[in-house]
Amino acid sequence: MDVLSTPEFWVAASFFLFLGAVFYFGAHKKVASALDARAAAISKELDDARRLKEEAEKVLADYRRRQKDAVDEAKDIVALAAKEAEGFAEETRRSMKEQFERRMRLAEEKIGRAEQDAVREVRSAAVEAAVAAAEGLIAKKLTPDLAKKLVSDGIDTLKAKLN
Repeated sequence: MDVLSTPEFWVAASFFLFLGAVFYFGAHKKVASALDARAAAISKELDDARRLKEEAEKVLADYRRRQKDAVDEAKDIVALAAKEAEGFAEETRRSMKEQFERRMRLAEEKIGRAEQDAVREVRSAAVEAAVAAAEGLIAKKLTPDLAKKLVSDGIDTLKAKLN
């Protein structure tokens, strides 16, 4: 009987009685169901976290796509603006060139008319001077007999040309 008096025996007996009471009252089922419930809650939280992560990745991908689209659209707008600016610059250059050429033509025409007017004035002045000189010479050297002879010669020449 020496075994019944040892403390190790009573500790072991108490332990097995405790385990028996735990199994008898179904505490192991309650602990298992509590652990299962906790595992289910953790699993649900993990699923929710996974779902939230997927949604966040979708939103992030959507924003990145929108950002890329916005960058592409901005590039297109800049390219279009540059193209339009080049078109406006070319149109302005062409318009200025046409206007310059038109003004040059007008200036050349004015210069040409001024030259013609100057030539006419010089000729007119030369004719008037020649007529005045001729009148002076004729008045000095023309005698009445010579005047009659010149008139009759002119009439004879005119008759010859008309016939």
